[in-house]
Order: sequence, then C-alpha cells, then structure tokens
Amino acid sequence: MRKIIQFVHTSLDGYIEGPNGEFDWPQLGPELEEYGRELHGRADTFLYGRVTWEMMSGFWPQAESMSDDPHDLAFAPIWRKTPKVVVSTGLTHADWNTTVINRDVAARLTAMKEQPGGVIILTGGSTLAGNLTELGLLDEVQMVVHPVVLGGGKQLFKEGTPRHPVDLLESRTFDGRVVLHRHAPSVRG
Repeated sequence: MRKIIQFVHTSLDGYIEGPNGEFDWPQLGPELEEYGRELHGRADTFLYGRVTWEMMSGFWPQAESMSDDPHDLAFAPIWRKTPKVVVSTGLTHADWNTTVINRDVAARLTAMKEQPGGVIILTGGSTLAGNLTELGLLDEVQMVVHPVVLGGGKQLFKEGTPRHPVDLLESRTFDGRVVLHRHAPSVRG
C-alpha cells in the first residue's frame, strides 16, 4: 500500500508561516536539498490543500522566469511533470496535471493509496494534514525544524487538534542547522 507522507517546514516555535504569511525563513542547505530531491524522487503524486496549491501553482509553472536559485530551477520541471491532487471544497478545476477532490475525500484517497506506485507527498498546510490524521490516512510526518522563532503565524497543528500518539522513526541534522523529525502514528495506540 502506498503511503501519504507530509513534508513540512516549521519554526522552532511550531509555525509554518510567519505572522503575515511569510515563508522566507526556511534555510535550505545542500544536505537538506539533497534529502528533499531523494524524497520527491520516490513520489509519484503531490498532494495539496487549496491554499498550498494556490501558492505552488502561482510559482512552479514559471519558476525559471521568477528565480535563479539552483533549487528552484531543479525542482520546477519535477513539479510540472508529477501528477498532483488538490483536496478542496471550493476549487473545481486545476491545471498542471492536477486532479481536484472535493467530495468522498476519505474513499478517494484510500483508493489512491491502494493503487500501485510511489509515495504521495503532502506538502505544506495544517488543515488537510489534520483531517487526514483524523481519518487515519496520514502515514508519516516529516517535520523540518528551522532555527528561527517566528513568535506567531499559522501553527503546524491548530489549537484543539485531538491527541494522536506518534512514534519517532528518525531524527537527524542537515547542514549543521536544521533538524528533521520523522514520525508515524503510534503502533502502541
């Protein structure tokens, strides 16, 4: 069975965006970039909520004309060719090899997981990840903790999220400054 893996960047104080929606604080060094390429290389589907989809589709289709960053230039063609799924109640259509799921989310994502293929990477946001956790569909969270305190913004886990025990699968440092924590739902319950 395929896995849904959330790959998310967070500040030391648990925010995925700054107070004004900023996402200019992640520190991508060569080791973290290599890890990200390897992880995305195992994926054959990218999964987004609507807000993250709008951010991604506003940049990656024309990344080469908006950036000269080597990471951006390497990832843009991968993003464009990889099938994408957006879970949204308000969106009905999306370009760039994208399927929109706006009903029967649990059944449709379960069916996707049962198909042969690589991992499904959920990037970004907390709302979809929280919903998938409650449905028992999120298999792993890969949280990259950056050495910055944002002091506010959008939390990785929204207030009131039900308790879910998890097991630590791995913890490692990249580029001497960021830490990856890999967690999965607890087998101990």
